[in-house]
Amino acid sequence: MEKKRWSKSRRKYVRQEKSRLKKEFPEIKERKEKIKELYNQFNPLKKNSFNK
Repeated sequence: MEKKRWSKSRRKYVRQEKSRLKKEFPEIKERKEKIKELYNQFNPLKKNSFNK
């Protein structure tokens, strides 16, 4: 079974946002939380589970 990949533009956006977050938040814990939020924003499985 193949994993679904994000579109090229979405992958580019996430990569750029991660870079921005790394520059903006020097503390590792804060940075990890923000990156998790970023991924949750695009994860359709998480969205569906929150809507139920």
